[in-house]
Amino acid sequence: MRAGAYSPNHIGNDAAIFNLVADELRKRGCEVNIYSEEQLATGKVAEKIIVNMCREMRSIAHLQQLEEQGCLVINSGFGIENCTRERMTRILMGSGIPYPESLMVNTDEAVVEAMEKANMDRAWIKRGDFHAMHKEDVSFVRHAQEAQEVLQEYFLRGIKRAVINRHLEGDLIKFYGVQGTDFFYWFYPLEAGHSKYGNEAINGPARGLQFSEEYLRKICREASEVLDVKVYGGDCIVDADGSIRIIDFNDWPSFAPCREKAAPYIAKCIMAAIKAHQKK
Repeated sequence: MRAGAYSPNHIGNDAAIFNLVADELRKRGCEVNIYSEEQLATGKVAEKIIVNMCREMRSIAHLQQLEEQGCLVINSGFGIENCTRERMTRILMGSGIPYPESLMVNTDEAVVEAMEKANMDRAWIKRGDFHAMHKEDVSFVRHAQEAQEVLQEYFLRGIKRAVINRHLEGDLIKFYGVQGTDFFYWFYPLEAGHSKYGNEAINGPARGLQFSEEYLRKICREASEVLDVKVYGGDCIVDADGSIRIIDFNDWPSFAPCREKAAPYIAKCIMAAIKAHQKK
């Protein structure tokens, strides 16, 4: 299970989807044992098939080691690491996935000139080394000087790297998907009252801008493949012209508004991966 520190404002939701998937696997004849991240990190997990929502760096390193030893791990520890902000940004941009213009910087460097040169006034500052654990790990800024001040705060907190994303105007959409299945769900989070830190309000109410759901599914599926994450979710912005850009991509989110529907598909994905693994 995911440690509580890595489920900010969503501890119950994360536990709920995890337990539902465990029940679905039991219905399919699997024996399922549930452990904490602490038990994984201290070597108490001996199974060769591991389904996880881990986020702690010790856990991720341990999962990667187990994979290299031949264990099946879903989501992959390497995929989880790929969803840390700077790695995700580099991978998505390098793979041609629609994503905001971004700067990747040291938190102790001067960025005002670079932002002004890029005509990047309103932007999002995000810690580059890890997943967001606190509200301040994702900060909206209104001009380059404010960005510099936020980076200084990051530096003082011991965060060495950050990603600066250009702020995109448009409708904010949250999505969930399961690789290799037909499951895909999207909604407007502000209208649904779904929020982690309240940042959804920055873009304001959705206007119902028209876009291609097929294209949204396509770029999300491609992102899941290049990041190596089977169970995924994230956020995107729909522009007035219907263009879509992914602004965040997460390994195994809560699926809170659709977990009853999603759980059987996640179990199906896991069973398919088990069968493929056993054939090797």
